[in-house]
Amino acid sequence: MKRRKDKSKAEDLHQADNKEQKAQESELEELHEIIESLQKEKDELFAKLQRVSADYANFQKRVPKQISDTTGYEKERIIKTLLPALDNFEHTLQNANSAENFDVLVKGIRIIYDQLLDILKSHNVEQIEAMGEQFDPAMHQAMTQQSNPEKEENSVLEEFQKGYRLNGRVIRPSRVIVNKLPEEKPGDGREAESPEQPEDEYDAADGDEITDTE
Repeated sequence: MKRRKDKSKAEDLHQADNKEQKAQESELEELHEIIESLQKEKDELFAKLQRVSADYANFQKRVPKQISDTTGYEKERIIKTLLPALDNFEHTLQNANSAENFDVLVKGIRIIYDQLLDILKSHNVEQIEAMGEQFDPAMHQAMTQQSNPEKEENSVLEEFQKGYRLNGRVIRPSRVIVNKLPEEKPGDGREAESPEQPEDEYDAADGDEITDTE
């Protein structure tokens, strides 16, 4: 009887050992699967990193060339738009000696000037309005000041050099003369008393008739 109990107990222990061993094997198998999954994920990320690194290297090589090509194209486009004006200027110079009068020559130069302004406008370049405008330090550069009581304070009296904007951004301010009126002192502005009018002028103004006496 005692032997049976010992045998049964030994079998129970053996079964428990087997269960524990199977559990450990199952856990170990799960860990292996996790490791394999992480290894696969690492390999995929590394491959992506290599592709990104290669793309970036190609990008670094490609961008300077694209910038150079784009800059060259823009230069060529601007030069081509200027060539017609240059041709007209050349024709005007060739015909300068045979021009009928000075006004004809000036008219030809004015046409070329307007043509150049149109070309600048096609490239989003515009002149800054200055004459008669209020001085704006963002668009105007004051070269000196003058005083003109007939003009508004801080208005532009004269323009030395035209200013220009590209796409709304100032690329060269206008160089101008600004109106600066003198400060009025106390008592200034009083009306001056009119001089007395001579009696003969007064009588004439009243309509009195002046007759000659012999």
